[in-house]
Amino acid sequence: MEEQENIKQEEKVEDTTLEQEKHKKFKEKKKKIDKEKDDLIKANLELKEKVLRITAEMQNMRKRYETDKLALYKYDGFDIAEKLLPVIDNFERAMNIKTEGSEKFLTGFKMIYDNLIDILKSKGVSEIEVIDKEFDPTIMNAVVTEENKEKENNIVLEVLQKGYMFQDRLLRPAMVKVNERTD
Repeated sequence: MEEQENIKQEEKVEDTTLEQEKHKKFKEKKKKIDKEKDDLIKANLELKEKVLRITAEMQNMRKRYETDKLALYKYDGFDIAEKLLPVIDNFERAMNIKTEGSEKFLTGFKMIYDNLIDILKSKGVSEIEVIDKEFDPTIMNAVVTEENKEKENNIVLEVLQKGYMFQDRLLRPAMVKVNERTD
């Protein structure tokens, strides 16, 4: 009987050892699974963050594209208007020349000039009114100064070259003569 008891005890010890080994393997597997789970959660969070950044970047690009597109439409013709300004200046100079027998010729010039001005106005080009206004360096270039005691200091006395706006953008600054009082 003792032998049977010994066998039973040995079986119990073996069972306990087997159980301990199984438990140890189970713990190792669980650790491995938990580590993989944590790695997957971390990778998932990184991917979500990346998707959010890319989505935000795409929204910004779309907004930038829309803004650029609107500006393109709004300022369509800016370069042509800019190139036509010297032609307008030449027409104005030609119309100011008064010689005998040139009235009919100047009438034709005036008609062409008026057509050009109407076309530019339809595109949003407008002359900057500066006479008797305070000098504004954002839309004017002071080319000459003169002292006039009848006018306030820093007032535009004369326009030497007209300035123009295209919509809300400066097309060409006005070249002006500004009052500079010394008293």
